[in-house]
Amino acid sequence: MLLQIGTLIAATSLVQLANGFFNTFLSLRLTLEDFGPAATGIVLSAYFVGFTIGAVSSGGVIQRVGHIRAYTAFAGLVVVATALMPLWTSAVVWAACRAVIGIGCVGLFVTTESWLNAKAMPDQRGRIFSTYMVGTFVALAIGQLAVAGLTIQAAGAFQVVIALFALALVMVSTTRAEAPGLKPEAKLRYGELSRQAPISVVGCVVSGIVTSAFYALVPAWMLSNGAPQQTIALFMLVAVLGGLAFQVPVGRLSDRNDRRLVLAGLAVGYAAAVILLVAMPRSLLAVLPVAALLGGFMSTLYPVCVAHALDRMPQDRVVAVSGRLILVSGIGSALGPLLGAQVMARLDINGLLYFMAAISALLAALAALRIRQRAAPEQMSERPFAIIDPMTAPISQEPEATEADGSPRPLPA
Repeated sequence: MLLQIGTLIAATSLVQLANGFFNTFLSLRLTLEDFGPAATGIVLSAYFVGFTIGAVSSGGVIQRVGHIRAYTAFAGLVVVATALMPLWTSAVVWAACRAVIGIGCVGLFVTTESWLNAKAMPDQRGRIFSTYMVGTFVALAIGQLAVAGLTIQAAGAFQVVIALFALALVMVSTTRAEAPGLKPEAKLRYGELSRQAPISVVGCVVSGIVTSAFYALVPAWMLSNGAPQQTIALFMLVAVLGGLAFQVPVGRLSDRNDRRLVLAGLAVGYAAAVILLVAMPRSLLAVLPVAALLGGFMSTLYPVCVAHALDRMPQDRVVAVSGRLILVSGIGSALGPLLGAQVMARLDINGLLYFMAAISALLAALAALRIRQRAAPEQMSERPFAIIDPMTAPISQEPEATEADGSPRPLPA
């Protein structure tokens, strides 16, 4: 079983390596293609549109055909769409391909995480999912470094992405055991989450906007202003590593305090870091520490929102809540490049940064207002803060089953 789990984690790390590299590379490539702000924003947002669609529909695919066949189908979608992009350079074609890639990627993440959830013993889940998420962040970081070594104008970058997804497909499709099917999920009525945890919903939208705008548009701006590829790769690498470094300390702080207060602090910290980036001289040594702060504050907004929502909702709706929040975050992520590209076209990078700072400050104000209106839960949820990357799928860990004596009941192998 451990070999199967290790294979799944390794394969998904390859997928995230390809994904992190491709997202940054495409931002740079679109700058050279000169599609214009509107078309560029549409192409960059298309991935998140597909991601949102896939987050809603991929579970049904897994239910019908099983985990391994679903993984094969989703990976095949990504390979085909990626292979088509260098053959037909068109904003419309690239937007369609990116939407398909988004569907395929979220399908891979949902398949992997539901498989891990079904296979892991209750006393191993925390360690397994922590390893999974650390592997995700490390792979995203390595993906940024890969940007420095390839020619942006050539088709080699597309081939690297295809090769990595194909290798992940080979690893998973040759695993020996068939995974169990998904269990039926508790339903969550539309509007219920907004009533119980409105700040989580707003926070996920804001998190999606600032995260997608940052990763999609900042590398393009740096390239258009003559920054070398190595510098861009290093800047993005530091931002990803900053996100990883913040996870544990923010998680501990979130578990011990009102999560809305922590969320407000993160939003203020992000806004302050953005303003600092505007004020700093354009020197690599000066900018890199700010990049780490940006990545740290940005990457922890979403998991704190998820943890707060789970505090407010019944345990049997854990999966439904996580799925609804990834949908909300996906909507925000689709809006980020669209709005950000228009703002940057009119006001340059400073306008984009001020825009991201403004909506983060608005989130902090709403969180403070909510604290005054409603007290924190008397008891925190049994599900504490978890390391979650909003650009993957929801961590669909279900409440642990127990025997009559209260001891954990093993899941079926």
